[in-house]
This record gives sequence, structure tokens and C-alpha cells, in this order.
Amino acid sequence: MKLTPLDIKKQEFKKVLRGYDPVEVDAFLDVLSTEFSELQKQLREIRDQAMTMEVELRDFKQKERDLQQILMQARETSARSIDNSRKEGELIIQEAELKGSQLLDHARMEVLKAKEEVTLLRAKRDALVSRLKVLLNSEIELIKALEAEETLEQKEPGQGTGKETFQIDEVVKKLI
Repeated sequence: MKLTPLDIKKQEFKKVLRGYDPVEVDAFLDVLSTEFSELQKQLREIRDQAMTMEVELRDFKQKERDLQQILMQARETSARSIDNSRKEGELIIQEAELKGSQLLDHARMEVLKAKEEVTLLRAKRDALVSRLKVLLNSEIELIKALEAEETLEQKEPGQGTGKETFQIDEVVKKLI
């Protein structure tokens, strides 16, 4: 299930006696929603940049093919007028190779930058998931301790607290 910032912001939880502070939960969901929205925006930008780089790379390859075709034409022309055509062909080849090499190097650098940004975003996402796991584990332990304390105080069999237990992995899967 994919979450959106709006899903996070609109998430509601059951209200129970001695439950979480709704204001604190809402504030945390707002922060989480904002951060998640920013990460999605950054990911879209990186994907757009990658697509742009791929289009540019295809254009550069087409230009390279065109330049190779021009080179062949220059060789055919050189048979008719050897001196002039040879000089002109060599000049075109040198310029084309230099420009093609520069353009390819630039495109490769941009692709590497985009990959680094994606890696950084993934690391940020992983760090956020780890922090959420730690936070949720500590909250579950607190709930268990409160339930155990309440059970010892009440010692009335057959009455539940109304609180539901849940697994941290399920919560994290929903967040991812």
C-alpha cells in the first residue's frame, strides 16, 4: 500500500483511556507528512532529471551516428578533390569527436549525480524507517508496561483494557 502525505496527515487512531496524546500524535503526523512530501518531491525531480539525461544521451548518440555518416560522405568527396576534402573532413571529425566526447562526459556526470542523489534519498528513507521502528518499539514497550501495571492494579479477570496490540513490522510496512 503506497502512502501519500495526505494519508499520513488524515490518519486517525482509536481514542482510549491512557492512550496517546492526540495533539502530539497529530503534530508528529504533520511533521511526518511534510517530510514524506518533500522526499516524494525530491524523488520526482531526480526521476525527471534522469529522464532528461536519457533523452539527451539518445540525442547525443543520434548526433554521433549523424557525424559518422558525415564522415563517410567526406571520404567519398575526398576521392574527387583529395586535398580540400581531406582537410575539411579531418576538421569536421576533430570537432565532432571533441564535442561528442565533451557531451558524453557531461551526460555521464549528470547521470552519476542523479544516482548519488537517489542513493542519498534511499539512505535518508532507511534512516527514517529505523528511527520509526525504534520509536514504535519503545512506545509498544511502554504500552505493555502500562497494561501490566493496570492488570496488577485491577486483578479483575475477564475485563480487557480495550487496547489492541499490534506488531511493529506491520506498522512499518504500512509506512513504507
